[in-house]
Amino acid sequence: MTLAERLRHALAASGDDVQLTADDFQFPGEPVPAAVLIAITDRPAPGVILTLRQETLRRHAGQISFPGGRIDPEDESPEAAALREAWEEIALDPAKVELVGTGDPYVTGSGYRIMPVIGVIPPDLPFVPHEAEVAAAFEVPLAFLTDVANHARGSREMAGRTRHFHEIQWEDQRIWGITAGLIVNLTRRLAGRHEAA
Repeated sequence: MTLAERLRHALAASGDDVQLTADDFQFPGEPVPAAVLIAITDRPAPGVILTLRQETLRRHAGQISFPGGRIDPEDESPEAAALREAWEEIALDPAKVELVGTGDPYVTGSGYRIMPVIGVIPPDLPFVPHEAEVAAAFEVPLAFLTDVANHARGSREMAGRTRHFHEIQWEDQRIWGITAGLIVNLTRRLAGRHEAA
């Protein structure tokens, strides 16, 4: 069974989508549709492609993220939006992505409803980060990201209140906030559990 087939089977076996929300904040209004691409490399020890956002960005500067963004009116689907964003951000050719399914929607405290789109890509593709948005693209082992022993909880003061979030430390990179929440939710989905992150 190929990696794509194994992922499809795991996603299908874990049931229907359950909308998950950041556990300490409810956005008061209709969230903006968005999508990210969780690109998994097809190698014996699969990895996940993540990006480091530029320090000069107005929002989430210097943070680790998946390629993605809001779903534009011309996007036919969340999958189309995720593929478009991955092309724009790191020059990942959509033709190289074998889509296998979606994770659970995740509603953020900043007012987005993010659909994680999962795809399998060949290993060792050359990525070209968009200079204005992305400082680097790198790969982290899927087994490391989905090991619950690597999932920690953190907190910080934001807008006069204490916010709680997931975080994952990979080498010198701190993966936290929305990206870590999406990883934790994917871990639970692949394990067949639906619990809000």
